[in-house]
Amino acid sequence: MKHLNKLFAVTLLFAGLTSQAQDSNNPWAVSFGANGVDTRVSASRSGLGFLDKQFSQTFDVSDNWNILPSVSYLSVSKYVGDGFSFGVTGSVNKITKYVNFDPTSPNADRRGMVVTNPGDLSYYGIDGIIKYSFQDMIKSKWLEPSAHIGGGYTFFGDASAGTVNGGLGLTFWFSEGMGLSFQSTYKHSYDVTRTANVDVPSHMQHFAGLTFKFGGKDTDGDGIYDREDACPEVAGLPEFKGCPDTDKDGIQDSADSCPDVAGLAEFNGCPDTDGDGIIDSEDACVDVKGTKMMKGCPDADGDGVADKDDNCPSVKGDKANGGCPWPDTDGDKVLDKDDKCPTVAGTVANNGCPEVSDDTMKKLNDYGKTILFNSGKSSFQKQTIPVLQAITAILKEYPTAKFSLEGHTDSDGKDDMNQKLSEERAAAVKNFLVENGVDASRLSSKGFGESMPVDSNKTAKGKANNRRVEVKLVK
Repeated sequence: MKHLNKLFAVTLLFAGLTSQAQDSNNPWAVSFGANGVDTRVSASRSGLGFLDKQFSQTFDVSDNWNILPSVSYLSVSKYVGDGFSFGVTGSVNKITKYVNFDPTSPNADRRGMVVTNPGDLSYYGIDGIIKYSFQDMIKSKWLEPSAHIGGGYTFFGDASAGTVNGGLGLTFWFSEGMGLSFQSTYKHSYDVTRTANVDVPSHMQHFAGLTFKFGGKDTDGDGIYDREDACPEVAGLPEFKGCPDTDKDGIQDSADSCPDVAGLAEFNGCPDTDGDGIIDSEDACVDVKGTKMMKGCPDADGDGVADKDDNCPSVKGDKANGGCPWPDTDGDKVLDKDDKCPTVAGTVANNGCPEVSDDTMKKLNDYGKTILFNSGKSSFQKQTIPVLQAITAILKEYPTAKFSLEGHTDSDGKDDMNQKLSEERAAAVKNFLVENGVDASRLSSKGFGESMPVDSNKTAKGKANNRRVEVKLVK
């Protein structure tokens, strides 16, 4: 026992030097201070209830407590998670006040308790505890109530015994790493005789001292512990829980769509250089105010074509024409884009093309009556060529109009021969017109033989009138 004091001191010193933090920020803690041992708790008295019997006079410090006027305990604990920590406490004391129940003694108090000196007995305790902190539950930054259970071994003079322990504690934190701690522990011994220096009585041990938490991990060195650091591997700022703000625009990088360029909160940290409400990454004209419709570019004439793409930026025009207004080449009030005959004046009703009048159709058919073929053939007589050219010229004046060429014969000859001849002559006229520049898609031809006479076939004049090619407007 004589070397136990030194061994105890060395053990505690080693434990303190090798410790590392306490809550999840500082998982280790070291506490030291003074302790008081009170044996009153197990001094029996008949006729009292359990609590009164066991715990009355608990705070009669001057009468019942044994206190060394020096640092007399050291505790080392480690936080293991979810409010729990595990620790070891070593303590020393000197027992000069031992409480027994002896109502017959002239020194007994009104409760029958007698306090005696059992002989300045040395007291040593080594205890392990499991502590639960209620600090998170009450959501306090400075007040930490706790409860603990555990067990240990106590040397009480020449006696020694194991104990089962339980108690309560309260710590007032002055800062994140330092606090003032109070703890009371009931140590239950199964020695039953309560003979000083022979048995270890059940007793209360009270602690008061300073607690220091330390050993917190700060991987990125930004002064914010990893537990509270949302970005533990990247140095950041306290206002962003340890996350960085690279461009210093007040928006942390994880929420910043443009972390390397200072921007605005309304655009998730992205810039809007020209202040037109469109972020630079979506702005086709970063340095010039524009509109959302134009992807950030201006449209001075309001024609829906951005100035940078507008060939006529100061005149309202059409996108299909490069932002310029469409011309009306023939001046017929039908724009070229809608004008099927842009170089020939026409009417709006006919999409800018000229309409074929009745007079024009009469002229065509007057020409048609003068088309002469070689007898019984579809070949033209020489004097007919100018007539065909005149018809060609008229048709070209109406580039979108479609015409049907209809051939007719007199009654001379067989019907089937006349039908064939009328078809061939109508086709011959069509072919001439196509060969001279009239679009074939605008023309069709057919023959009617002798079936549709316009005059009598009994006279030479009548027969001549019946041999004709009529021109019809296809609507």
